[in-house]
Amino acid sequence: MTAEQTFRIACIPADGVGAEVVAAGRAVLDTVADRSAGRFALDWTEFPWGSAYHAEHGVMMPDDGLDRLRDFDAIYFGAVGWPTVPDHVSLWGLRLRICQGFDQWANVRPVTFLPGITGPLRAADDTELDWVVVRENSEGEYAGLGGRNLSARGPGGEVAVQSALFTEVGCERIFRFAFDLARTRARRKVSSVTKSNAQQYGMVLWDETFARVARDYPDVETESVLVDAMSAKFVLRPEELSVVVASNLHADILSDLGSALAGSLGLAASANLNPERRFPSMFEPVHGSAPDIAGRGVCNPVGAIGSAAMMLGHLGLPDEAKAINAAVEACTARGIRTRDVGGTAGTREVTEAVIAHLPGWTG
Repeated sequence: MTAEQTFRIACIPADGVGAEVVAAGRAVLDTVADRSAGRFALDWTEFPWGSAYHAEHGVMMPDDGLDRLRDFDAIYFGAVGWPTVPDHVSLWGLRLRICQGFDQWANVRPVTFLPGITGPLRAADDTELDWVVVRENSEGEYAGLGGRNLSARGPGGEVAVQSALFTEVGCERIFRFAFDLARTRARRKVSSVTKSNAQQYGMVLWDETFARVARDYPDVETESVLVDAMSAKFVLRPEELSVVVASNLHADILSDLGSALAGSLGLAASANLNPERRFPSMFEPVHGSAPDIAGRGVCNPVGAIGSAAMMLGHLGLPDEAKAINAAVEACTARGIRTRDVGGTAGTREVTEAVIAHLPGWTG
């Protein structure tokens, strides 16, 4: 049987546990495709870029890397970082190069509380919690503007300047993305994270743009919260959250806090989206490369599997995406969990359990 549509997926396992969790996600995705009754197929191309590639070639990815990725339907990414390469070199040389090169300006990070996993947030014991962090992914504090100068002064005399970039265009498009997302959720609410009391230029523009865009969405509840107060709100009043939109740095930190509150960074999925679809979007777990456990078969594949589900949703396969998430929930509810969330299962056991809970489709 010939598939109705074939999606070309670029696979970049990169470093550390990235290879293990990407293999897990691919196994789940291939099973869903095999059981799709010919509705779709996946055509994988794997790229060996990362810190090992850097050791051989002096760069994290080749000069023509973006050109080689450009025509794929999506990118499935593992994790970047290894002790032999400075973190700013590995991050800017691969992941951020792809995100910025393909204008993946919307980073979506759901905060999901799975059955059978007890995290440190007591409110999750008797309250259904579910929110998503929308991260401005192209500018803000990670725009890469600045430099280091005056080293000729001698030891202790060098100066480093790191500038945050906020544009009205960048702010507006991430706000509209957040509001449109809120309209699809049970609670239509957008919480904007700011620090305009101290950052009187960029974050004031952020606030003013948020207020202007909000007027076009009268059906959506809004609030503007200082980042320190939002950190407390994640812990003390999480039931008030639905869509949280924040700058590059603030959302990066807050989304990690949310995942930790849900039980582990190993559970967290994410999508780096180019919503206009001019370029491929990239899907990756939030966790890092974890060199201390790499190769031992004990890392949590749930974040990577959840990212795979987000990829299918982006490709127009929402039912298959929901089926993957339901299979993950069935596994955690049965106690099939890796050690970071209180279990004893290894990466392979969790992956096989998820696959066992996937349904078949008959067309």
